[in-house]
Formats: sequence, C-alpha cells, structure tokens
Amino acid sequence: MSIPAQYPDDLLVDDSQRRSPCLAEGSNPQQTRGHVQQRVQQRVQQRVQQLAKQCLQLTVGALLLTLGTQAFAVEPDSQWDDVLQEARGQTVYFNAWGGSDRINGYLGWIGDRVKADYGVTLEHVKVGDIAEVVGQLEAAKLVGRDNNGNVDLMWINGENFASMKRTGLLWGSFAGNLPNARLLKDSASMQADFSVPVEGLESPWGGAQLVFIHDTETVSEPPRSAQALLDFVNDGGRFAYPAPPAFHGTTFVKQLLIELLAGSEAQTALSESVEQADFDVVTAPLWDYLDQLHPLLRGAGKSWTSSGEMTRQLLDDGELDIAISFNPNEASAAVRSGQLPESVRTYVFDKGTIGNTHFVSIPWNANARAGAMVVADFLISPEAQARKADPEFWGEPTVLDLQRLNDEERNLFESVDLGVWALPLGTGTVLPEPHSSWAQALEAAWLERYGQ
Repeated sequence: MSIPAQYPDDLLVDDSQRRSPCLAEGSNPQQTRGHVQQRVQQRVQQRVQQLAKQCLQLTVGALLLTLGTQAFAVEPDSQWDDVLQEARGQTVYFNAWGGSDRINGYLGWIGDRVKADYGVTLEHVKVGDIAEVVGQLEAAKLVGRDNNGNVDLMWINGENFASMKRTGLLWGSFAGNLPNARLLKDSASMQADFSVPVEGLESPWGGAQLVFIHDTETVSEPPRSAQALLDFVNDGGRFAYPAPPAFHGTTFVKQLLIELLAGSEAQTALSESVEQADFDVVTAPLWDYLDQLHPLLRGAGKSWTSSGEMTRQLLDDGELDIAISFNPNEASAAVRSGQLPESVRTYVFDKGTIGNTHFVSIPWNANARAGAMVVADFLISPEAQARKADPEFWGEPTVLDLQRLNDEERNLFESVDLGVWALPLGTGTVLPEPHSSWAQALEAAWLERYGQ
C-alpha cells in the first residue's frame, strides 16, 4: 500500500486559498487563516479515516484468504472429494528407485494416467538408495523446514520406514482414507513393516519374496535349504550373493539366520529390537555357516556381485547356476525380454523364504499432499496393480485381494500370463522379516568380518 503525500492537493479549500489564503477578497486575515486550518484539519481527518478503512479491508481480506487456504489444505482424513479438488494442478515429486527400465517405464504410464484422470503431474525422481532421501529429510527437519518440501511421495519400507516414523518425518495416517484401500489383502506384512506397526503412515504398493532362479538344463534339482545349498557348492555348484549392504545380499543373510535359528529359543529375538538381544550369541550360527560357504562361492569370498540383477546376468552368461531375486515373477519378465533362457524356473526353500510388502509414504513437509494421496490411491487401483503384475510391464505380485474385486476387475488379473518361469501362484511359504533394526546390525557385522 502506497503512503500518500503529507498535504495532498485535495485537502485544500480552493484555488485562491491554495495560492494565498491570507489575501482572499473581503476577508479578515486571522479569520481566513483559522477557517482554512480548520477545513484542512477536517479533510486530513477524513482522509486518515478513509485510509484506515481501506487498510482494515485489506487486512481482513488477507486474513480470510489465509484462513480459506488453511481450511482447504487437506488432512490425512479429509473427504476424498476435497482431496481430488485440491490435487488438480499439483505436481507430485515421487522419489523412487530408478535402476530398472521396466519400473521406470511403468511409472511413466502411471504419470500419464494420473495426469489424464486427475490433473496431477507426476515427476519420477530416480534415486539409487532411498536412505539418502531419508537423510535429506532428516536434515530438513533439523533446520525447521516444515513446509514446501521437495519430496511429496516416496517408495520405502523396512529400516527406512522405521527411521522416518521414529524421527517424526511422516505426514500422518492417510493410507486408510484411500478409496482403494478397501481392496487390499488382510496381510500381517501390511500391518507391520519389518515388525514395526504401520498405523496408516504408508500405503502398500507391492508384495515380494526371496526366490531363487535356476537353469533346468544345468541344475535339475536345485538346493532347497541352507544346508542343501552348502552341500551344493561343496560339490562344485556355482553360486554367489551380493555383498551387504546391497539389498539382496542383506536379505539372503537374514534368510540364512532365520533358517539356522528355526526351533531355537534365539529365534524369538528376531522379532524384537536388536538392542534387546545378545547379538553375538544369536548370530553365532550364521557366521559359522558363512565361514564355510564363502570359500566355495564364485569369487571365493574375495570378490562379490553387486546386486541381484548381476546374479541374474551371470546366470544368463553361464557363470552361475542359481540367481537371487526378490520378485517371484522376475524370471518370467527376464525370459520375455531375452535376459534369461526359457529353460529357467523359479523356486523357494522348502520351509519358506522371507517375504514382505513395500509401501509409499508422504513426508511431513510435502508440498503436494493431496496430489500424493491421489497417486498413492491410483497405485493400488485394480488397473494399476494388474498392469504391475504383468511381466511385460513389471511382473510383481499384487497387494490386492482378488476376491474383493468385481468380475471386470478380476478379469484384468486373469488375463495376465506369468508363464512357467515364475513362482507358481499360491506356492512357497512366506517367512516374516526380522525387526527392522536387525538389518543394519547384520550389515555392520558382515562388513567387519568379510568386507575388503
């Protein structure tokens, strides 16, 4: 608002007084001066009152605008129509792993769909390790950046979720408010993420299980237990696993620990925080096993594969007999894309393998919360989940309960051809993940013993 001149022209009496008020014709100089001053004061008072009224109107208008904006900002439990209205026109920055062309392509399709249907722009921010994003959010929290964050939605689970929940980096219990949440499976892994209660702070996106892929032309009967695997490599079988903290490597180590502790009192320690356990006692069988296994591996415990994808490539190259994956349908997708021969098959250990659910969540300072909710809901729509289950586009098990779908929605899944290369549906026991705190402790201990 501009500040008016101290004595604007419209406060003076008339032209004669403006030029020389003391010389107005037929006037007494003192009376004229007093009269002019009185009128000037009246005009000044009127102008001040007008300006005060305008200022009050501007202030009230700004306040109402602010209150209206605050009232319109969605909360985790807002009415869905309000969420859709606010989401339109927003840009959602989705921080998710960008190491797979199929996944990147799938997210590109998601972006096209939410743009067309809801007016939401989806930007896939490709990251190598979501833990780095968690670190950035922790730094933002420390400096008090509680609004206008640059991460609206993120792909997380396990220790990353536990860390964000512990440090207050999550927005709120939004997941149960998503319309498509009614279609989700009743699964313990969706209620507790690595033994940490979810409480609606993240929305399920996909299911996964540790599986092994072998070529039937070279290995007709693959090893189906930890002990059988040890015997297999001792007899000349070729195997390798990624060095922790690579995800597939850490998962394989946890798998071994679970199996080696089966039936013992120490087994119960895995469902609690690692700080409550005698770590050395609980993990002793694991280190004994790995001490025997490592000299027999490809690389003889001196060099390591970098990822599960690399073990798949080495299987295709004929350098390994068994590859590791955390996607029961990966072999099917790889065969279709020419990355594995048609003679491969997928299996799990007889007593089961680790499985879990991965999620998406919204940080506490997200800028496009409504848009993030809309994207999260579309990710668990029958259309999006069926496409995700198709090896042509991704090939990952759905989090939806097919019995809760109508006939048209169920047909979307029934038309998906997984082929003979994937883990047959309904087979393979899923073992629960240890408490999230075990992953980092196992990685540190592994690196101390075997890291180069």
